[in-house]
Amino acid sequence: MSISVFFFLLFLFVSPSFSAFVAPITKHYVHNTPFYTLKVQLKTPLEPTFLLLHVGATFTAINCRRNYTSATSRPVPCNSSLCHSLQSNRFIGNKCDTASGKAAVPGGCVITPNRSFALVDSLALPATDGRNPGQIHTFSKFVFTCSDESSRLVKGHAKNVVNGLAGLGFSNYSLPAQVSTNSSVFALCVSGSPSAPGVAFFGLSKPNYFLPGIDVTDYLSYTPFFSYHNGITNKKTSKRLEDSYFIKVKSVNVNGKPIIVHQKLLTTMISTTNPYTVLERSLFRAVFNSFKKESRIMKLKLIKPVKPFRLCYEADGLLETHLGPTVPSFELVMQNDIVWRVFGKNSMVRIVDEGLDVWCLAMVDGGTGSVPALLLGGHQLEDNLLQFNLGTKTLGFSSSLLQYKTMCANFNFSTNNNIKLF
Repeated sequence: MSISVFFFLLFLFVSPSFSAFVAPITKHYVHNTPFYTLKVQLKTPLEPTFLLLHVGATFTAINCRRNYTSATSRPVPCNSSLCHSLQSNRFIGNKCDTASGKAAVPGGCVITPNRSFALVDSLALPATDGRNPGQIHTFSKFVFTCSDESSRLVKGHAKNVVNGLAGLGFSNYSLPAQVSTNSSVFALCVSGSPSAPGVAFFGLSKPNYFLPGIDVTDYLSYTPFFSYHNGITNKKTSKRLEDSYFIKVKSVNVNGKPIIVHQKLLTTMISTTNPYTVLERSLFRAVFNSFKKESRIMKLKLIKPVKPFRLCYEADGLLETHLGPTVPSFELVMQNDIVWRVFGKNSMVRIVDEGLDVWCLAMVDGGTGSVPALLLGGHQLEDNLLQFNLGTKTLGFSSSLLQYKTMCANFNFSTNNNIKLF
């Protein structure tokens, strides 16, 4: 072997290159209610930017109507092919921004009914090999909307934290679709701790290594997505959910006992903006009654519930393990008979206040006829690895990583500068 070939192979060995990217996910609170952000680098020069994590949003939306300054920011022209593509993605006609002033871009591409317009700017993320973050890569043509939608979602209480929302819905212009050559796969692992971030992987199906050296993708089970663009509408809000991710649940089991519901298959949506699981009223009542019955058998002491929850228990009366309080178990049985096990850490939420220390069932009543029938909220997703594979149209889920002696906060964010982009 020649010396030049040897050093070329050595360079490849010590400086591996990847086309996958990684970003931290941080847990925050607004009035004791959790929400989650994705941290990216945005603008020129690059600035750290926290975006509300929104699985189901078509576009990334930035609060840029005031004080948005970047050397590379530019509007998408209304008559451009990009604008037509963006507008067709939202099923609206050809609309241009005809307003004037700082809060608008005259002649810009309008892509949402509330007159949000499209911009292009630089966004950057570190490359990854699934073990560490590496060198930062900049995407100079990242498309997003100029919108205040994220502020409304967090009700304005986190203006100093959130600069917009990260849209991870099933869309050609979602954040995963724009930052990866393998845009069909991304994964989320939301940490249950506000002091230690979880992680998002873009374009990497395997490996996802967490300390102490566990590839957590080995623990994934898979169930099909269904009907991405089926026009499902939430009857209470009239909001279309066409870019959200849906799965089918065949049975909800409490302590191994199936709950009888009218639907053969429960329409179930993944949500990172709803803090807790929301159940259609008939399903909620069935779960409520079953959980209450099983907790009585376990001799758990009920106390006055704390809103918005309906079942609460004294913390002193519950045995705690690394999987959370010992309460009646939950299982979500998927349409393909794969089981998502929900332990106490995800089914219950602890509320500590003046003279109060309780565990409450972290599920709320969504009302009669709510769509979807079952919405899995952020608290139930914590410390679960979720892999969204749009190529195979499957959701991979690990159930709680705590059972494998690791957690979402165990990704090693120490930078390895040898990890480079292809």
